[in-house]
Amino acid sequence: MRVLVTGGAGFIGGNLCRALVAAGHDVTVLDDLSTGFASNLRGCALELRVGSILDQAELAAAARGAGAIVHLAARPSVPRSLVDPEASHQVNATGTLRVVEAARAVGARVVMASSSSVYGANLAPAKHELLPVAPLSPYGASKLAAEAYALAFQHSFGLPVLALRFFNVFGPLQAAGHAYAAVVPAFVQAALSGEPLQIFGDGRQTRDFTSVETVVEVITAALEDGVAYPGPVNLAFGTTTTLLDLVALLERRVGRDLERVHLPARAGDIAYSRGDGSLLRSLFPAVVPIDLETGLDRTVRWFEESTFSVP
Repeated sequence: MRVLVTGGAGFIGGNLCRALVAAGHDVTVLDDLSTGFASNLRGCALELRVGSILDQAELAAAARGAGAIVHLAARPSVPRSLVDPEASHQVNATGTLRVVEAARAVGARVVMASSSSVYGANLAPAKHELLPVAPLSPYGASKLAAEAYALAFQHSFGLPVLALRFFNVFGPLQAAGHAYAAVVPAFVQAALSGEPLQIFGDGRQTRDFTSVETVVEVITAALEDGVAYPGPVNLAFGTTTTLLDLVALLERRVGRDLERVHLPARAGDIAYSRGDGSLLRSLFPAVVPIDLETGLDRTVRWFEESTFSVP
């Protein structure tokens, strides 16, 4: 199958593209390299087109002949969206509209990345897909708009869509060393560099961490089995880990205590995040998630062995 992966030079995209090529698929990547890196695709037999999903001509050219589009391109990060809300809207909402228009034009199915941030202020202990959404940040609002556009195209035009709400994905290739780094790579890089771990808030906030290898397995199965669904689907497995728990696991992995610095909680951050994975398990019963400790070990090993630095 010919697959277009938008944002394919990012950390999820880089892992996914390697798996798709290994499985025999013909892969094209469209990425403006604003947050991704061509090095994430080094040695991978695919076509990399450097361009933006907001460029309709470039997007149409990249989508030509595709049987499926995996839409991962986004302007990530809650803090980044607080600095420039309109830029997050343009890429995440308008960009997704253009992607599904391109998919409709060529008859390609779509698997797209939404986010657990759409649940926002909803205090339910386990977030399931029928709960009201209440984004707390422009990023969350833009991802909600993105999934709504994709699902509306499914209902209006019969476009096969699978909108996956990602929950704290982590793993090899995930960038660290910048202001908007996710918590796992930020903690790992600090631990390996002998620097204090910066914890925003008291560290008791919870996350449902998902290994990128599990995400790749779900997306690959969705493409190969033609899975679509009329509503959003959590890509999560119902785990609950505090940031302090994460630090303890990392201390066990590196074999020493790690210095911690507590900073004020950040605006827009969700205190408690746990996804109900019942729907996902019904759609993908063969997928067995990689547990946090195993995934963290593989992530640390990648950081230890990595030969390139991320700015």
